[in-house]
Amino acid sequence: MKLSLISFTRQGGLLCQTLFYGFLREGHDCEAFCMPKYAEECGLVPLEESLGEWCGSRFSQADALVFVGACGIAVRGIAPFVRDKRKDPAVAVVDEKAGFVISLLSGHIGGANELTLKIAELTGAQPVVTTATDVNGLFAVDVFARQNGMVIEHMAYAKKVSAALLDGEPVGFDSDFPVKGQIPPELAGTVETGTGAEEGTAIKHPPASGIAVTLHETASPWPLTLRLYPRIVVIGIGCRKDTPAERIEERALEALNRHHIPVCCVCQAASIDLKKEEPGILAFCRKYGIPYRTYSGEELKGVRGDFSPSAFVASVTGVDNVCERAAVLASGQGTLIQNKYAGDGVTIALAVKKWSVRFE
Repeated sequence: MKLSLISFTRQGGLLCQTLFYGFLREGHDCEAFCMPKYAEECGLVPLEESLGEWCGSRFSQADALVFVGACGIAVRGIAPFVRDKRKDPAVAVVDEKAGFVISLLSGHIGGANELTLKIAELTGAQPVVTTATDVNGLFAVDVFARQNGMVIEHMAYAKKVSAALLDGEPVGFDSDFPVKGQIPPELAGTVETGTGAEEGTAIKHPPASGIAVTLHETASPWPLTLRLYPRIVVIGIGCRKDTPAERIEERALEALNRHHIPVCCVCQAASIDLKKEEPGILAFCRKYGIPYRTYSGEELKGVRGDFSPSAFVASVTGVDNVCERAAVLASGQGTLIQNKYAGDGVTIALAVKKWSVRFE
């Protein structure tokens, strides 16, 4: 996690220094600032810009902001930059005497609640967490998604699921993947209330909403289904030299659509090192924020599996198949779900990593 800390007084600067070294020991990428007059004494970076400028740049660069000082200073500093709970960094505030530490922004998705608890652990401050599910000790779907590296399809549905949990309504749970850990009781899927026609029998109410961990856009077990997408799909790509990015994108999306998989599930694109600087592939990956890696011909030859051979591809690259082998290798010897899908000089293959959903 990349953290930016800021303080405003001598005492606050000394506490900021304590947090700075505490987070460094935890392995975080950390920077810490204070007023110039206290910088040397506290061993921190002097703040040479306005608070607004500091907040503006850190809001887009850091995963979390920690203010050592008054809550009002933090609120005024970040207010112009707060936009979207899915993208805003975590923000926590701790007073300079470490009496209280407050989770101020992005408690769940951004991780401010966990950050607050860590600051409390480092300083002895009393943590203040106000999110409704935490206050009531209930399952928080946005925390669950973040901890498992999943994408929430509809934030509006996530709010409705959380509201149902808070109201004591039944919420279902379904996963296309193995589940590790204990599923929370509030996701049992049905509740029993009242009595039925026969004396002493309970009436079971099926859920109107539920959570589906899936790769498929068509999964809808309940009238309101919140789909959580794990990012575990790898795209293997082969193409002719200077193939336009639009053509690569078209073929890649076609392959995904054949399996009803949204592009947000893609965690990696892969090819042979001959295509390391292929403009079309690089542009496609930039557009969707997909990491791209390449392998040598020897590495691809060593991949285990049954692949679709091509004499032409072998004559050019020295490997009988690029896209399938690259997809499987980049997925950690995962499962090939789409064999070579070819058209207009582009070949696409899809592989899925071995993965389990975890309840912590």
